[in-house]
Amino acid sequence: MTGITPSQTIGPFLRIGLTWPEGEHVVPEGTPGAVVITGCLYDGKGEPVNDGVIETWQADANGRFTHPDDPRGTADPEPADFRGLGRSATDDDGRYRIVTVKPGRLPAPDGQVQASHIDVSVFARGLLDRVVTRIYFPDEAAANAADPVLSAIDDDRLRSSLVAVQDAGQDGVLRFDIHLQGEHETAFFDV
Repeated sequence: MTGITPSQTIGPFLRIGLTWPEGEHVVPEGTPGAVVITGCLYDGKGEPVNDGVIETWQADANGRFTHPDDPRGTADPEPADFRGLGRSATDDDGRYRIVTVKPGRLPAPDGQVQASHIDVSVFARGLLDRVVTRIYFPDEAAANAADPVLSAIDDDRLRSSLVAVQDAGQDGVLRFDIHLQGEHETAFFDV
């Protein structure tokens, strides 16, 4: 007799295999100009996802990558201990935290200039592949409006889902919640 193979999801081992000590620090705590990005990862029912991983990748404060594939050539990072990549596991309440610097603006392939942003990959149970989004900064309204990627999103609600908000009463802290599905779903990109 042959039975039906049960469905299975990815994880909850992502927190074990994808993170490392100090992974949430793109720059060390106390770096001049450091920005802390916090938020919560939510599933389609609005419940916190307690076993996800948020990965960020970004340019340095001058809008440069310390990578040979940067079309402008490699450059020393600014600040010097900037690493570009961050990973934070979500905690029991679905919260994550990344310590970084605001990236400089980047040239777009068509000659335009992109607004300061951070690329984000989300890994979580139930996802067979990562989902990709961006974090834009709330103090750059004009640059955000002209950004070729952000301005290509027709839906105002989806576009606003990509802009972090200033955390009330905490200088240098931005909040960026990520909703995988549902009424408040974050805009994700096909990559």
